Amino acid sequence: MRVRVLSFVGLVLAVLACAGCGYSLAGRGSFLPSYIQTIGVPNLTNSTTVFDVEQTLTQRVRAEFIGRGKYKVVPDAAGVDALLTGDITSIAVTPTAFNDQQQASRYIVQVVVKIEFRDLQQNRVLWQNPALVFREEYDLPTSSNSAAVDATAFLGPGSTALERISTDFAKSVVSSILEAF
Repeated sequence: MRVRVLSFVGLVLAVLACAGCGYSLAGRGSFLPSYIQTIGVPNLTNSTTVFDVEQTLTQRVRAEFIGRGKYKVVPDAAGVDALLTGDITSIAVTPTAFNDQQQASRYIVQVVVKIEFRDLQQNRVLWQNPALVFREEYDLPTSSNSAAVDATAFLGPGSTALERISTDFAKSVVSSILEAF
């Protein structure tokens, strides 16, 4: 009986010790200063030839910040505590698999973004990445018979590839900023 009591007490002490170690649920922490309440997320700039890709990427980042529930997110750079800015510097589509007719059937789509998160009250950069890379692999739609595919085929309006990359991009950026990775 005494061994059980000591085991139980040891278990309780171990649980209490772990509770104070700073563990939290992934995606729910924040290492931002407490005075940051309003975050400005103006549209990313687009230095590529892919039309309107910056719109979807920006919207997803805003939605991800809002989904965290602690911050007011506005599309402006003025009157905010912190500011997220970025430039989409390149988008590339590279074939990775070919069908029996030697036509590309699978592609890697890569998006590179220069991004910065700045604390405007202290005028200091809290997080930045000068070449943040997102890479996804996609099958070519079966209805297409074109041997040459450009980025617009994968990242045009309503594209599932654009939706996937935008969602992954937003989660990665916001997690990196809030969880200090």
